Amino acid sequence: MKLATYKDGSRDGQLLVVSRDLGTAHYATGIASKLQQVLDDWNFLSPQLQDLYDQLNSGRARHGFPFDPKQCMAPLPRAYQWADGSAYINHVELVRKARNSEVPASFYTDPLMYQGGSDDFIGPCDDVVVPSEAMGIDFEAEIAVVTGDVRMGASPEQALDGIRLVMLANDVSLRNLIPAELAKGFGFMQSKPATAFSPVAVTLDELGDAWDHGRLNLVVHSTWNGRKVGMCDAGPEMTFHFGQLIAHVAKTRNVRAGSIIGSGTVSNKGVEQSGRTEWPKGYSCIAEKRCIETIQDGQPSTEFMKFGDTIRIETKGPDGTSIFGAIDQAIVPPAGA
Repeated sequence: MKLATYKDGSRDGQLLVVSRDLGTAHYATGIASKLQQVLDDWNFLSPQLQDLYDQLNSGRARHGFPFDPKQCMAPLPRAYQWADGSAYINHVELVRKARNSEVPASFYTDPLMYQGGSDDFIGPCDDVVVPSEAMGIDFEAEIAVVTGDVRMGASPEQALDGIRLVMLANDVSLRNLIPAELAKGFGFMQSKPATAFSPVAVTLDELGDAWDHGRLNLVVHSTWNGRKVGMCDAGPEMTFHFGQLIAHVAKTRNVRAGSIIGSGTVSNKGVEQSGRTEWPKGYSCIAEKRCIETIQDGQPSTEFMKFGDTIRIETKGPDGTSIFGAIDQAIVPPAGA
């Protein structure tokens, strides 16, 4: 099934069930008003939502209405935890190669991860508000999962059983703030503003064969200012699958229902063409494009985002239909700036 949250003036919005084709929706208030309620009581409430979803898809739902992604908050508007990994080692390799440094051997066996702010997510069509263009504004197209309870010490296989929903993310980064923050040795804070998520979050059965042991074998499309810049395969080159990422978080603590775990920037390796490495599938963040330019040409030439720029992130199924709906945002300054 597909679930979304509509804006209603409150912090947590109203839970919706959305049809498979994203055409119609139905309020779930007779079952649950908030997604967190469902995650807390998944075994009891999700079958009821599934029944409503089946009715919606068959045209039998009595109070369906046209679905509008612009009215959506993040599916889970605020979460108990947002932990974002770096599961695509190719992304790390590019960054390291661009600055002539080696990737530590441990990075291939133990995933990188940071804990982001989970109190203020933004909706898929909300503006990305940034204080200054000088901060180095970048998008990051990612896959994310929402978990149920996962016990401390769970194995990667056990952690896979804790996945409830899958969605897309735009993990916005302010690249020019990152070096000074990392130099302090304590991780990201100001360089990671509010994250956006796709209009709908979907259960694993909606993904069919594309969901393969914690990896999503579909293409993530990134369109910057109307130009397709990335068509990256999310599955084959994901070094750490979501079970491994969740188990990493759960090594020393319980992971509670309503936690969101991100994949990090979806990234694909380059290919050799006439003695030069090219990246025909493009990129899922500008920083990676700048690393590619540095490797190829000695210096980056692509600038980061400016006010008025737009970014669209979407994944389509084999039949060409959008699975999660699109993240479709503009970069803007604060009101009155």
